Amino acid sequence: MDAEKESPAPATSPPVIHPAVAPLSFLLGTWRGQGEGGFPTIHSFSYGEELFFSHSPNKPVIGYTQKTWKLSSGEPMHGESGYWRPKPDGTIEVVIAQSNGLVEVQKGTYSFEENVIQLQSEMVGNASKVKEIRRRFELVDGVLCYEVQMATNTVTLQPHLKATLKKL
Repeated sequence: MDAEKESPAPATSPPVIHPAVAPLSFLLGTWRGQGEGGFPTIHSFSYGEELFFSHSPNKPVIGYTQKTWKLSSGEPMHGESGYWRPKPDGTIEVVIAQSNGLVEVQKGTYSFEENVIQLQSEMVGNASKVKEIRRRFELVDGVLCYEVQMATNTVTLQPHLKATLKKL
């Protein structure tokens, strides 16, 4: 291809964080730590975890990926990915696809002043047993803490996961 006839690369400008994403920009980057899980129908367990929050410049969305592994062996355990769409009014919409086939559509709120995000499932798809999932994230002294509660068709809403993660 003739270099003179190639279309020029678009002019680039510095990345801009979308105004809707700005209140949650503290999430952007990679977080790693450990967590604990349990539920009345399973044995308790511990795990290592990494979360990655990304942002395409000028877009009102945060990309999200998560992976966990067994602390004893490093063997992969669980993964999920999705998108977080914060709104200027303090509400947020989240979609998550889990490696086990479960899909979550969540809505919630965030507080810029308190660095707290609370999510409630609107729909849990491809799940014969899981009926409800709630997630709460909070930044405390530079540490991202979260808790997940879950309800099934036989167990009411119960604590399921909790972890603390540090930004890399």
